[in-house]
Amino acid sequence: MIHKATLKEEIRISGVGVHSGEPVKLWLKPSEAGRIVFRRIDLDDREFELDPAFIEAKYCTTLVTGSGKIHTIEHLMAVLFMAGVDSLVIEVKGSEIPILDGSARIFAEAVAGTGLVNLPEQKQIFKIIKGFCLQEKDAVIEVFPDTCFRMTYMIDFEHPAIGKQELSLVLEPAVFLQEIAPARTFGFLKDVPFLREQGFALGGSLENALVLDDTKVINGPLRFPDEFVRHKILDLIGDFSLLGAPILGHIKARKAGHSLHQKAVRYLLEHPDHYNLS
Repeated sequence: MIHKATLKEEIRISGVGVHSGEPVKLWLKPSEAGRIVFRRIDLDDREFELDPAFIEAKYCTTLVTGSGKIHTIEHLMAVLFMAGVDSLVIEVKGSEIPILDGSARIFAEAVAGTGLVNLPEQKQIFKIIKGFCLQEKDAVIEVFPDTCFRMTYMIDFEHPAIGKQELSLVLEPAVFLQEIAPARTFGFLKDVPFLREQGFALGGSLENALVLDDTKVINGPLRFPDEFVRHKILDLIGDFSLLGAPILGHIKARKAGHSLHQKAVRYLLEHPDHYNLS
């Protein structure tokens, strides 16, 4: 029997929103409710449920309720999912989870250092029993049954510093902490003016993202030779955490992104013949 868990103690983190450019304060508060709830304290404590039906994808994963939003939840959610935290109140003062150094390492180390407390409620397991494939142009996500939680990701960029990268890992907490959490988000210098015209990347900097010009990474060194594909796995974990339970299955993505990740999550939930939840 596996029990739900919350944090032993409150965690406080502050930083800047990578898209808004505004300062953000974040509180991760232990809870015995058995679910994760986001709350924007700058919007009269408006609550946001982790429901895939109320998720948007545009350069990040965004929770939406009424006229309020919380952007860039994917790195924090990946950490909570892999650490086994499924009961928490997340209070945010601002419209976005702080980007920190562009990875999930600071979140992961804070959660690991704080530790967990088990709750009486039993945790359910999301077991894939029937595979499927979703494709949009050259972007693909496939989901298969497996006896463990495995992710495989392939990216292919026409850039000399990236090129084709592929990585497959059985994901366990220690593997995540060492191999995935430190991988930073990345972007291209040539895209910055367009993104900022659209209201994105206003807080992006050489301190919170890997930035590439036409030939190289301008703010290296890399933490891993294949840091780019490792960060894509981080994003994929964060998006699949919306299933709300530990996963037994193999998720394989090629040239995908938040939008297709989330479509795969919704497809699963809309097709109960593809999984068991017990």
